[in-house]
Amino acid sequence: MTDEQLLRYSRHILLDEIGIEGQQRLLTAHALVIGAGGLGSPVALYLATAGVGQITLVDDDDVDLTNLQRQIAHTAARIGQAKAKSAAVAMAAINPEVVVTALQTRADAALLDRLVGAADVVIDCCDNFATRQAVNRACVAHVKPLVSGAAIGFDGQISVYDTRRADAPCYACLFPPDSDLDEARCATMGVFAPLVGIIGSMQAAEALKLLARVDGGALSLAGRLQMLDARRMTWSEIAVQRDPACSVCRTRSPPAPAE
Repeated sequence: MTDEQLLRYSRHILLDEIGIEGQQRLLTAHALVIGAGGLGSPVALYLATAGVGQITLVDDDDVDLTNLQRQIAHTAARIGQAKAKSAAVAMAAINPEVVVTALQTRADAALLDRLVGAADVVIDCCDNFATRQAVNRACVAHVKPLVSGAAIGFDGQISVYDTRRADAPCYACLFPPDSDLDEARCATMGVFAPLVGIIGSMQAAEALKLLARVDGGALSLAGRLQMLDARRMTWSEIAVQRDPACSVCRTRSPPAPAE
């Protein structure tokens, strides 16, 4: 670690739970972020500020005026640009050391199979059920931890699906792929601007804890789903169990945790 890095990341290094070793893990880590919108904006920015060495951003959309109410990685000057590339510009302005790969494409199964295998953690910041299921399937197949968040209206939720742990559920254990869900979209339902910042910041926190191996990853949200009602600013939490009949993860055989 250089003198400049020691200074830049000094407030992390001062934390006993991170220290030099944890920060070095961040510098050599690779995070995959699916979505560069409301949730992906704070995730991307915080991963960059923390010094995650490689960050891959995937989003097929362009910056629109309606995005600027909540998608803080973008600016009015970048309306019309690809969101992934716009976010990469914002990240480089904060921390030019971070290597960012910005992909303007839809995260389909073939792409995810290639990208997830190369990542150390996957952060799902997308806005539709089909992509969440595809991301989860790829994470289960490659045994990669998944940090998943969602926000609509005044309601948000977040959890970690870490299938490296034999007892941990995957996303499909809680939300089966064949569920008959009535998907709500921001374009029709609206979303409280700070809500995506709250959930996205928490996603970044969970991802950084996993990458730095804070307390060996034992204190992540794996097995817990947290839900926020931002009208009253109240949190509720439920324990999430692995479903032995899950169509996605029932046959998995995860490796032993790393020492």
